[in-house]
Amino acid sequence: MKKVLIISPYFAPVNAADMQRIRMSLPYFAEFGWEPTLVMVNPKYTDLQTDVLLSESIPSNVKIHQVKAFSKKWTSKFGIGSIALRALWFYKQKVNQILQTEKFDLIYFSTTQFPVLILGPYWKRKFKIPYVIDMQDPWFSTYYEDQPKAERPAKYWFSHRLDKYLEPIALQKADGLISVSQGYLDTLNERYPRLKIVPQQVITFGAYQEDFEIVRKNWSIFKLPFQKDKDLIHLVYVGRGGHDMKDAVTLLFNGFKKGLANRYEDFSKLRFHFIGTSYAPIGTGIQTIKPIAEEMGISAYVEEKTDRIPFFQCIFTLLNADGLAVIGSNDQQYTASKTYPYILAEKPLIAFLHTESSAAKIIKDCHAGKVFSTNKEDSDIAEVSKELYSMLIEKKSPEINWSEFEKYSAKNLTKKQCDLFNQVIDSQKTQN
Repeated sequence: MKKVLIISPYFAPVNAADMQRIRMSLPYFAEFGWEPTLVMVNPKYTDLQTDVLLSESIPSNVKIHQVKAFSKKWTSKFGIGSIALRALWFYKQKVNQILQTEKFDLIYFSTTQFPVLILGPYWKRKFKIPYVIDMQDPWFSTYYEDQPKAERPAKYWFSHRLDKYLEPIALQKADGLISVSQGYLDTLNERYPRLKIVPQQVITFGAYQEDFEIVRKNWSIFKLPFQKDKDLIHLVYVGRGGHDMKDAVTLLFNGFKKGLANRYEDFSKLRFHFIGTSYAPIGTGIQTIKPIAEEMGISAYVEEKTDRIPFFQCIFTLLNADGLAVIGSNDQQYTASKTYPYILAEKPLIAFLHTESSAAKIIKDCHAGKVFSTNKEDSDIAEVSKELYSMLIEKKSPEINWSEFEKYSAKNLTKKQCDLFNQVIDSQKTQN
């Protein structure tokens, strides 16, 4: 049994999207020959919501270490809020201690808290252990460079320059890459030519049916984040918003407006709920969806709640919707991390995604819903309106191809991760 040390600053019970791959993979690593040990930041040093149910799926025999972090109360005075930066020194000390007393074959970074990745080359040099990086999002990105300053993330000037400096430190010595998008790998291979010779694989997040069983078992503890009226039809999207999703939202709303104009009695029953659209602390998020509805004159039909909701409440919400929408970015490399729960909810599904998005391919291949492209100038608004009528008014449910969907199960995608780990180990033996 080979041993992998996993670095994931946010982890259960913290409700963070970037820890879901590992949470869903932990039950299967041993089956494919790898014994996992995980190092996370103690939840009390984070400012994200927690969900105790997230820990239910963690095997009891998995060893989990926790590290401290500098208090955000003090570091924010210097403009530093990142959990990766606040925990960096503590990670170095703790993992040094672990590696001095225990032998590991591989270090695996699976997080979007990117600054912690610079410890990879340090541990590789000090302990002669290869490391693999899981690129769930772009790290150093030029996406916002040609966007209006008002649409750039907070502290963009600082983070952009820090990312540009830190990324090469971590990537140039990496021994393997996993990514949710081929586009991310293509960018990194072009930026760092040495990476072309290391094992790399596109592996999306896995589908984990057990999460739905946890929700059903605890059904009575959940509350819907919107008021459900049986005389209305509720279309739900749970996930982040942002200016990069304006094209997708506008296409959806234009289809709705056309339906209102042609079939007012039917379409006036529709209500759109956008939930958890901001990563900002509770009560401080800025709406990015509702203003589009207001500009288009349909705000009476649209509700946006910026506060994030716990993971299992998200599933509960999807199961109580009349229909679901997947809203994507106009960045072709973006992939929607919640694609699988949307499919597993078995509700009428409409998606607005860039044609190069992996989520678009998954939904199409599994016949799980209708996908509209956000990067076509001739987007057919009439078709969007027709689909909304079919799925919500006529209540046409998808005929999901479950045998195709099985390819994306957490178990199968954990095997792919382990296969890549084995390739890294084999390539190290060849080099030595």
